[in-house]
Amino acid sequence: MNLYGEYLIRLAFLYVKDWAVAEDIVQEVFIAYYRKSSQYEERSSLKTYLSKIAINKCHDHLRSWKNKRSYLTEAMGQLVSQAQTPEEAFDQHSAQAVLMRNVLELPIKYREVVLLYYYQEFTTKEISRLLSCSENTVKTRLRRAKVLLKDKIDSQEWEGLLDEQI
Repeated sequence: MNLYGEYLIRLAFLYVKDWAVAEDIVQEVFIAYYRKSSQYEERSSLKTYLSKIAINKCHDHLRSWKNKRSYLTEAMGQLVSQAQTPEEAFDQHSAQAVLMRNVLELPIKYREVVLLYYYQEFTTKEISRLLSCSENTVKTRLRRAKVLLKDKIDSQEWEGLLDEQI
């Protein structure tokens, strides 16, 4: 837990966008691992194995009715109260925040490959193992995510993504 706990919380947060939920998911990950540690075959690193469990738990959470209900409640609350402080307005409009918000708005299959590739710095091969899909599928999802982001982000940031080879 000391070695991978913080990493897994950050990974889970990128999926569920809520620190408390991410912490709960990571607790579930470690409980699941301790209960079934004998099934770990050491075909990959422990970090990769725990990441795979965390991703699956995040997917389960995102599909759950409880999550959908709380998401709708939160969205309604934001519509009711639109007042922002100057600090919040500045944070909202900073380039980094805008880029991250656009990435988090991507459909889950594109968001997860972007987050794993650019933010967690996994290779396409590692991502393919984590998501149980082919490496070409990962590359295709990255390209499609870039297309979806093209119209939403600043042209300077877009040039950096455009020149990069996957």
